[in-house]
Amino acid sequence: MESKGRTVAELVASRWGDHRPGLWFEEQVLTHHQVAAAAATRAALLTDVLPPGAHIGVLLDNTPEYPLWLSAAALARKAVAGINPTRRGPELARDILHTECRILITEPAHLGLLRDLELPGIRLLVTGTEEYDALLAPYVQARPDPAGATPRDRLLLYFTSGSTGAPKAAICTQGRLAAAGRSLAGQFGVRPDDVHYICMPMFHGNAVIADWAPALVAGAGVALRRRFSASGFLGDVRRYGATYFTYVGRAVQYLLATEPRPDDRDNPLRTGFGTEAGAVDAAAFERRFGVRLVEGYGSSEGGAAVQWSPGTPAGAVGRAGPGLAVVDQETREECPPAVFDPAGRLLNGDAAIGELVNKAPNPFEGYWRNPAAEAERRRDGWYWTGDLFYRDRDGYLYFAGRTDDRIRVDSENLAAAMIENILARYEGAEAVAVYAVPDPVTGDQVMATIAGRFDPAEFDDFLAAQPDLGTKMAPRFVRVVKHMPVTATNKINRALLRKQGLECDDPVWVRGDTRASGAQPVRVAPTTPKGPSLPREALPECAARDSNPGPAD
Repeated sequence: MESKGRTVAELVASRWGDHRPGLWFEEQVLTHHQVAAAAATRAALLTDVLPPGAHIGVLLDNTPEYPLWLSAAALARKAVAGINPTRRGPELARDILHTECRILITEPAHLGLLRDLELPGIRLLVTGTEEYDALLAPYVQARPDPAGATPRDRLLLYFTSGSTGAPKAAICTQGRLAAAGRSLAGQFGVRPDDVHYICMPMFHGNAVIADWAPALVAGAGVALRRRFSASGFLGDVRRYGATYFTYVGRAVQYLLATEPRPDDRDNPLRTGFGTEAGAVDAAAFERRFGVRLVEGYGSSEGGAAVQWSPGTPAGAVGRAGPGLAVVDQETREECPPAVFDPAGRLLNGDAAIGELVNKAPNPFEGYWRNPAAEAERRRDGWYWTGDLFYRDRDGYLYFAGRTDDRIRVDSENLAAAMIENILARYEGAEAVAVYAVPDPVTGDQVMATIAGRFDPAEFDDFLAAQPDLGTKMAPRFVRVVKHMPVTATNKINRALLRKQGLECDDPVWVRGDTRASGAQPVRVAPTTPKGPSLPREALPECAARDSNPGPAD
C-alpha cells in the first residue's frame, strides 16, 4: 500500500477511500479517508483566500489540526511555517512576521501568547470555535486534488534552534519531504499496519520529517500526543498500539527516569529513532523496554545525513557516505582518523575532531529571507553542517557537538561534547552541559553545569581518574542545578547557560588548576556568582580543561 508519490499532495490524496483507522488523538479516531477529506476542505479554503506562494503560520500543539493543515497546504501548494509556542513577545512576533504568514492557525490555549503583539495584515483562525467551523463549512464536499502540485513547491518553513542568534527558517519542498519519507520508510520497513507515535513537537523538523512523513508514505497510522509526557508515554504506546516513535535531546533520559515496572517490556514498540540519546541510555532503554533505539544524524536543513546500518560500532551514528568528510575548520584539510585506547576512549580529539561537510550535491534548499546564513552554509561550494564529528579508520562517524560548542583554551580548541561524555561518567550526574565562559585575559575557560548529586572532593577524585581528560579540559567552574534547562524540543539549553555564565542563582564552584602542575589535590571552594568573572588573582596561572555531548513531567 506504500505510495510512490513524488509530492506530499499525492501522498495525501492516495489515502482517499482508505477507511482504516489512521489518526488517533485522545478520544478521537479518524480514518485515513477522513483525514484526506478534512485536508481537502482546508485546502479549498486556502485556495480561495490566499494567493499563490503564500504562507500559513501554525501555532498549535500536536492536535489533529496540525497534520490536517500540513496536508491541506500541500494540496493547495502553500507553505506552513511552524511557530514555536515556547517563544514569547517580540521573538514570537518576529517569527510570524519574518515568515510572511498571511493566516495564523492557533487554538484557544495559545491566544494569550498573541495578546498585545503587533501582527499587521495577518488573519487569525482559532480552531475549535464556531467561527472556525463556519468558515470551513462551505468546503466540506471538496475532494483532494494533487494534480497541480510539483516536487519544487515550498511546503515547510521550520525554524532551527538559533543557538547563536535569531532562529533561521529552513525551507523544505514537497519533493524533499516525500523523498525523506520514502527513505525512512524503507530503512525501517514501515508497514501500513504500523502506528507512528508523534510526541515530539510538530513545529520541529524531527516530528514532521522523521515521524509523520514515513507514515504518510507507507499508509501507516499516526497517534498524536499534545505535548511530550514521560509518565504518559508507555500508556499511550499501549493504548494506540504504537510501533515506532522519534525522540530528540533528553526525552529518552526522561523516560528512563520514570519508576520502573515489571511489565515495562510489555509494549508493541519495535523501534525508536532519534538523536542525542547516547550509547549508555540507548542500551538502558533497550534493556528496560525491549526496544532498540537507532541514533541517526541529519542536518535540519537537509544538507547532510548519516544512516545507521548493521555493524555500526557503539557510539557511532553510521558510516560516512559519498561526499561526507570531517575537515579542519581553518585549514580546510581532512582531519586524521580517530585513535582510541583499549577501552574505546578517544586519544587524539584535538586533531581528529572537525566540522562535517558535504562536498557532493545535496538537497539543502536554503533559508527564508536570510542570504547571509545561507552563504555561511555553502562556503567553498561545500555544505557546512555546523556540527563537529570525528571518524574512525573504517569510516564510521561519531558526533562531537556543535561548532558553537567549541572552547578555546590557551590557543587549543576543545569540543564541549567530548568533555560532556567524560563528565557524564560521574556517578552523581543526571545531566551534564559544558560550555565556554570568557577568560579575563584571553580566550575561554571551561564551565560545566551538572544536574544531580555533586560532592566537590569526590568530583576532583573522579576527574583525576579519567585517563582521557586532557590537561586543558577539566572545568574551572562547576554550576550545580536541580533541573537542567531545556529547549522546547528537550535539548539542553546551552545558549541560556552560556548567556548566564557565572551570573546565576545556583551554587557555582571554582576549582584550582593543579592537575597540570602535579600539586596537591585540587582545591574546591564555592564562589558567589555575581559578576562576569572572578578577579584575575583568583584564577589559576594556566586556565582550565575540557568536557561534553545534545519540559517533561
